[in-house]
Amino acid sequence: MIDNPKVDYQAADPDVRLMLQVCDGDAAAFEELVLRYQARLIRVLDNMVHNRHRAEELAQDVFLRVFRARSTYTPDARFATWLFTIAHNVAHNALRSSARCREVNVGSDKKAAMTTKPLDMMAVAPSGLMPVRQLDQVEMSEMVRGAIDSLNERQRMAVLLSRFEHMSYNDIARTMGLSVPAVKSLLSRARENLSEILKPYVQQGIRP
Repeated sequence: MIDNPKVDYQAADPDVRLMLQVCDGDAAAFEELVLRYQARLIRVLDNMVHNRHRAEELAQDVFLRVFRARSTYTPDARFATWLFTIAHNVAHNALRSSARCREVNVGSDKKAAMTTKPLDMMAVAPSGLMPVRQLDQVEMSEMVRGAIDSLNERQRMAVLLSRFEHMSYNDIARTMGLSVPAVKSLLSRARENLSEILKPYVQQGIRP
């Protein structure tokens, strides 16, 4: 199940109207879309590829694809849904490329080693015991990000679209090319995994 095909997205979504102006050659409309979505794209892509500079490059690639697709664009979904569908594909391709590189350089990347069990080194104090002090905001953010990083690619993207973009199940399904039940299942498993990873901190009474 996806968005209702009877919805008039041109009337309902101002960003769709901007994109239609882009289709008519309006450069200012394209600049406006970039301003509205650039930071949001980079945030999601950074959480997918774990590299800010790479995320910025991928965001540029997404916008380039948007511009190139202007002649074939049809307003059959919210603009954000269409945009993040492109971003999802770009991120997936980037991760596949990165995975091939890691196969050649196994063990040489310290960050890759950290993300194998992203919370292990943060969870254990020098004494080998769980820390009992209250975490500061930076540490807690790193911990949550580490937990999200531990999810598989599809779970991570679904969580990011739900958490950062506040997308509905329908929109996430359309963005990722899945059914709504599949998205619900992904998010349910992701919540279970996140809860399991962060449970020791909750049990120790540690809170942001």
